[in-house]
Amino acid sequence: MATIKEIASIAEVSIATVSRVLNFDETLNVSDATREKILKIADELDYVSAKTKKAKNKKSKDIGIIYWYNYEEELGDPYYLSIRLAAEKKCNENNFNLVKLSEDSSIEDVKNVSGIIAIGKFSSSIIDKLASANDNIVFVDFSPDENKFDSVMADLGKATYEILDYLYSLGHRKIGFIGGNKLECIDYRDIYLDKRDMKYKEFMESKNIYNNKYIYETERFTFKAGYNLMKEALKSKNNITAFFIGNDTMAVGAYKAISEEGLSIPEDISIIGFNDQPSAKYMIPALTTIRIPSEYLGKAAVDLLLENLNGIREYNKKVIIPTEFKIRESCKRI
Repeated sequence: MATIKEIASIAEVSIATVSRVLNFDETLNVSDATREKILKIADELDYVSAKTKKAKNKKSKDIGIIYWYNYEEELGDPYYLSIRLAAEKKCNENNFNLVKLSEDSSIEDVKNVSGIIAIGKFSSSIIDKLASANDNIVFVDFSPDENKFDSVMADLGKATYEILDYLYSLGHRKIGFIGGNKLECIDYRDIYLDKRDMKYKEFMESKNIYNNKYIYETERFTFKAGYNLMKEALKSKNNITAFFIGNDTMAVGAYKAISEEGLSIPEDISIIGFNDQPSAKYMIPALTTIRIPSEYLGKAAVDLLLENLNGIREYNKKVIIPTEFKIRESCKRI
């Protein structure tokens, strides 16, 4: 197990910087690249806090964590990385032994842990596999069945309405959506339907401006997906004046595609992202977006797990975390 000093040496930063990054200090002025470098090194070296090391002498429970994204995808989208690290930190603080699970984990491995935190969206086959061997599962950023599982979600519906109402108030009527709905598992399509996709359709229909040609969907919320889908949208010649984009990572790709076409933001196209990743306010122009306190999602998931382990309740619970609308410079009135 690594120490903060060792991580600082490898990352070539100060011990104080490493400590503040690992403790999610939002006041720290450090680049995304440095932050991600520190987190990656800490993860690779299996860093745990001194408090956790001391607690290891006590009897502890095994908690399984399974991730939707692989490590490279997490670095490209800090939202899920932040959720995972916050959940792992709170597990360590509660003297849990963390066990990494995957889609290929055996039923025996799933059965042997006291509880499972599942971060991201999963196919029906994976959900059924986990549920068949373990009764204590908490899904994060995903709610497959509220009657069977605990879950933690951001208030995506309210946030989507705020975005679209804002764009509508600025005079936009041709509003595009770049986000997620096309997913790998057809039999669980109703489960996987992104609430933002549903709220988008509901809002646009209520204003009599819905057009399914304004929707561009993907399975993974990556830079490349944002870039390719914006390229596709611009080639369609639908003259869309504003786009609501599923996350800030895809918005970065969209910015590049718009620039390559010789267009400007917000003069030609207004853009709104989602997640408010640290780099959003430093984009040119600064990105209007929705802030999701992702660290709270990770902590809340562990709280639900603790309630079940301690036998506090006999019913399933869905926790909704509020969001915050960050209006910056990427939208204009038309």
